[in-house]
Amino acid sequence: MKINVNNVSLKISVGNRAQLRAEAKPQVALSGRSNVGKSSLINTLLGRKSLARVSSSPGKTITLNYYDIDGKMYLVDLPGYGYAKRSSDSKRAWSALTEDYFLHNPSSDMIKLVIQLIDIRTGPTEDDILMLNFLIENRIDFLLVATKCDKLSKSQLEVALDGIRRDYLTDTGIEIIPFSSVTKDGRAEVWRAVCDAVGAER
Repeated sequence: MKINVNNVSLKISVGNRAQLRAEAKPQVALSGRSNVGKSSLINTLLGRKSLARVSSSPGKTITLNYYDIDGKMYLVDLPGYGYAKRSSDSKRAWSALTEDYFLHNPSSDMIKLVIQLIDIRTGPTEDDILMLNFLIENRIDFLLVATKCDKLSKSQLEVALDGIRRDYLTDTGIEIIPFSSVTKDGRAEVWRAVCDAVGAER
């Protein structure tokens, strides 16, 4: 299966469990805390500047956004988590929507991979670790993408990556990919993982 990444559009935004529907296309979901760079990663992967809106104010995306790629797969942008200024009720609703996507979704069998984003400058936060444990406990395939790698020197980057591998990925076989939307480092590696997951040609 070949995929034309130039043929892409925002297909639907889902705000509650009732809107989840059966889909025959494979899905790759993007997960991470607010302001970790999910929108920037989507735009970089798809070669667009503003397909996914990049906000200077974290915590605005409260829906599941389905990006249709060439009519053959979806990239699903999950709501960001961990934004302190959001109310407790909103946080619970946000968490429930993400949980519904994985556990109460008519298309859950089409979720082929989760791209879990972390900020390389801070490493996994408490919320990131909760999400990682959720994915592991529910046996959901994922890879880690360490964003904003251009903010560190080469030596700092290697130390940070080695620390994450040692502290969180030992004996898991889970891959971590350093990524920068500024330099485009990691773009090819992330696409390779996506293609492998959905059965597309690289």
